[in-house]
Amino acid sequence: MENHIFELQYAIDTFYFLVCGALVMWMAAGFSMLEAGLVRTKNTTEILTKNVALFAISCIMYLVCGYAIMYDGAFLLSGIAGGESLTADALKASAENGFDGDSVYADASDFFFQVVFVATAMSIISGAVAERMKLWSFLLFAVVMTGVIYPMEGAWTWNGADVFGMYNLGDLGFSDFAGSGIVHMAGASAALAGVLLLGARKGKYGPNGEIRPIPGANLPLATLGTFILWMGWFGFNGGSVLKLGDIANANSVAMVFLNTNAAAAGGLVAALIVARMLFGKADLTMALNGALAGLVAITAGPDTPTALQAVIFGAIGGVLVVFSIITLDKLKIDDPVGAISVHGVVGLLGLLLVPITNPLTEDGGASFSGQLIGAATIFIWVFGVSFIVWYVLKLVMGIRVGEEEEYEGVDISECGIEAYPEFTGAAGSGK
Repeated sequence: MENHIFELQYAIDTFYFLVCGALVMWMAAGFSMLEAGLVRTKNTTEILTKNVALFAISCIMYLVCGYAIMYDGAFLLSGIAGGESLTADALKASAENGFDGDSVYADASDFFFQVVFVATAMSIISGAVAERMKLWSFLLFAVVMTGVIYPMEGAWTWNGADVFGMYNLGDLGFSDFAGSGIVHMAGASAALAGVLLLGARKGKYGPNGEIRPIPGANLPLATLGTFILWMGWFGFNGGSVLKLGDIANANSVAMVFLNTNAAAAGGLVAALIVARMLFGKADLTMALNGALAGLVAITAGPDTPTALQAVIFGAIGGVLVVFSIITLDKLKIDDPVGAISVHGVVGLLGLLLVPITNPLTEDGGASFSGQLIGAATIFIWVFGVSFIVWYVLKLVMGIRVGEEEEYEGVDISECGIEAYPEFTGAAGSGK
């Protein structure tokens, strides 16, 4: 009878992992729709191509070597299916852990859940470099990012490996529940490196430093993308509990879902109010980024705040993202979708909020110093290596399209097809 219970727990936790992974995979659609809505019509096909291609590349590279680097596994997922002793090993582990111990689930489900996180980190980059980056340069960078850069910092954080043998982040009091820093800030750091080397879009900034707004072409699509991301985030944060098959963890999952939703709501309302105060109008794009900022802010620690605290944390993220987007524009760092602000600046905020509700104790938690050291480690590694890779690509094949190609739209030059031909007419007419 006991074995049957352990088998059921194994099945439930494995199934929960897979469902949450599928929800996170759906976030790829959210990023695609959000970014397609916030770029101009002449660049829509290319941004969609980036998003579907990066997802496929992420899955392949993490399978080939990324998962092995991050979790000390075998390359090409060798042996992940388990052998003849699979059932006996699982029952033994379940019996040892009991109902209050660590989760026990299929290794393949763990890979599936982890690989969609890799794709999420890469999706953050595509929007920030939109409208002027060469497609194949971006895809080559995706190979390095998902195969080496992300897995290395993931090994130092979620797998507890020493940072080049120098120090251990876990020992210093670093904690990132679902990836405010590990996933979101990492993606934004790589994006920042690319944007600095790329430069701004033509016409974005005037000769006297004036900022010229370049509105997105399809705000209904951007709104749909935000809702898809909001929904997918339940799998992102909820799945990171790693276990469902007992009362304590089931309750933890419920609280994570509740807090994730509350933070998104707080972020959206706060950003909307701040935008109204600053611009005199209800800015939809700021509201959308506010919701995403709230989600990023709660991701590092969604399991410990109260529902009210989650709303407040999300609201802080929503306020911060508005001022961050404005500041980056003043610094002439051109980010068409606000990805660096949403995922980078607010990702750091998310890390720094963790010790408020989950302070460091003998049983775990986080310290402010540990969070700062962890954030610095992630940023220096990801930004530094990404900058080198981007720079090499720039020297070897170039990373920016030509001025005429940018004017006509990268849909034609990079993909040979327009997203809205019936509206834009001949090639290059949709400006």
